[in-house]
Amino acid sequence: MKLSDKKVLTVVDHEFEDSELIYPHYRLQEEGAIAHIAGKEAGVVYKGKNGVPVVSDYSFDQINIEDYDVLLVPGGWAPDKLRRYDEVLDFVKYMDRNERIIGQICHAGWVLISAGILKGRKVTSTPGIKDDMVNAGAEWHNEEVVIDGHLISSRRPPDLPAYGKALAEKLAGK
Repeated sequence: MKLSDKKVLTVVDHEFEDSELIYPHYRLQEEGAIAHIAGKEAGVVYKGKNGVPVVSDYSFDQINIEDYDVLLVPGGWAPDKLRRYDEVLDFVKYMDRNERIIGQICHAGWVLISAGILKGRKVTSTPGIKDDMVNAGAEWHNEEVVIDGHLISSRRPPDLPAYGKALAEKLAGK
């Protein structure tokens, strides 16, 4: 497996967009990556907008972000909650400073806005938060995937195949 030495962390809270968490999480595991899910509390069942449950492997305060190669932020309504946790913002800032992959899709851009890392960056998101992204200093593009260095962004569930491919290729060093 080409990603067997890579570690992925997905952050979660209730009302995540189900497919935007599940698809990349399993897609990178298919390539051999170790994938964990972290929430405010460990061992909690978090439910997506459509009822898909995921159990957090760790709490935010149990995570050593230095151990991870990728940070994934799913969309849905969870990003509005996730951006209120200092630990999550610290994860984003660390990954950005160290040029490690940050994947964000749909409303997940809110977390990156709150972390203050979008000024001058090329991104996409759900069109519903385009103005928020632009007001944070980002250059917004209406494309299924936008890659700007280590930042990989996508718009919505129909773009998941392109998003998953971009994440896997970037993590493999292609």
